[in-house]
Amino acid sequence: MTSEQRVVVIGGGLAGLRLAQRMGGQGTAVTVLGEETHVPYNRVLLAEVLAGRYAPEVTALPAPGPALRRGVRAVRIDRAERAVHCDDGSVERYDTLVLATGSNPVLPPLRGLFVPDGRELPDGVHPFRTMDDCLALSAAVGPGVRAVVIGGGLLGVSAARALAARGAQVVLAQQAERLMERQLDAAASALLHAHLTALGVEIHTECRVRGLSTTGPLGRAGSRRVTGAELADGYRLDADLVVLACGVRPRTGLAVAAGLDVRTGVVVDDRLRTSDPRIHAVGDCAEHAGRVYGLAGAALEQADALAAILTGPAPHRGPDAAPAAGVTAAPDRAARTGPGAGAEAAPDPGAHDRAAHKPATHDPASAGQAAADDRRGPAAPYSGTRALTRLTLGGAGLRTLDLAAFGETTPLPGDDVVRLADATRRTYRQVVVRGDRLVGGVLLGELSSVGALARGWEGGEPLHDPADLFRLLTDDGGH
Repeated sequence: MTSEQRVVVIGGGLAGLRLAQRMGGQGTAVTVLGEETHVPYNRVLLAEVLAGRYAPEVTALPAPGPALRRGVRAVRIDRAERAVHCDDGSVERYDTLVLATGSNPVLPPLRGLFVPDGRELPDGVHPFRTMDDCLALSAAVGPGVRAVVIGGGLLGVSAARALAARGAQVVLAQQAERLMERQLDAAASALLHAHLTALGVEIHTECRVRGLSTTGPLGRAGSRRVTGAELADGYRLDADLVVLACGVRPRTGLAVAAGLDVRTGVVVDDRLRTSDPRIHAVGDCAEHAGRVYGLAGAALEQADALAAILTGPAPHRGPDAAPAAGVTAAPDRAARTGPGAGAEAAPDPGAHDRAAHKPATHDPASAGQAAADDRRGPAAPYSGTRALTRLTLGGAGLRTLDLAAFGETTPLPGDDVVRLADATRRTYRQVVVRGDRLVGGVLLGELSSVGALARGWEGGEPLHDPADLFRLLTDDGGH
């Protein structure tokens, strides 16, 4: 890029701030539009704030100084004028625009969820996505409060654990047949079920919530209060609080209105470009090779990759050239990343999700030097993230439970499965091997070997000897 290129980033979360930090001092004028008024925070730690383990300020992220405009919402993108119009009447002009708009919580179609003729939730009903959501729940929860958590994925499990840690009487309603069914096999899910039960969480699986019961005058926003959750079988769960933990959906409204290619997320190619080559997308809103990751690790890796691309040597194609063919997922892309290479696309803001990163092919800190060095080629394209999901569950006076999952945890016909379980130590490890390659695994309890397993999976290295796998599964981490 030439000096003083104007880069506007819509979104002040993990991905947007990481990109701004990586591009600082690289001959660009970066402006980040952050819709929330809070100091930027790490969404991954919200469950710890709700549990009372961390104060909100502990979650703060480094802000890019004057480059961040807090409390400003982008309302329209004018691609012809290369301008972003904001809700305060201001206009930010760009040479390069980056969408890091994140995702919104899914609000299920429950009877009684919204106040009639409006979009207001009844009092006591909370999504769990933002710091405002977290603070509202923290103010409402306490010993003896009856809380119903709808959803038993990463988000629901973390929310249930956090509420139980605050002394609430927690019921978790999961529509699937087991907890965290997208990441855990049946045996691992059963161990998780037992651990949450020991924390005092009452769990109902294969249980569909069809509506909410409320009290108060109809048609008045803020006047109705939730009193319970009604199940499809007619059973009613009394509730002072209801937490909606049904996953998230990419925020694509701006992209759709601007005429960009949008499927589940904003479609990007291997240079993280949208169908407009001057607009990029990263993080929860981006769909790369047919996949929306929705994980912090992937968002950070995409931000790093895009910073290297924008500040490194220009590719042979000009900035106004058509996007690369990667905008339409190439058939071999799915084969390289694998249909289950990572965690669910509906992430948990309280989960400690991380990515098993590939060796760096470009150092963003030296991007300016690289830009001046014609002997280097363009920055390496983004080839997808292989995500490792981690979660720690604990409670007062009880042993914590650590779990990790990566890749394809459900074997296909012909796969080999290796499983080690120790009921006394409450540890469980299962890995899936396809041919001579490790394609996925799940671990609960002792995680000392997870690093070695993840590296073997990430590198796709062949297992030449069955003893190799045994060494990876043992407590010494394969050393």
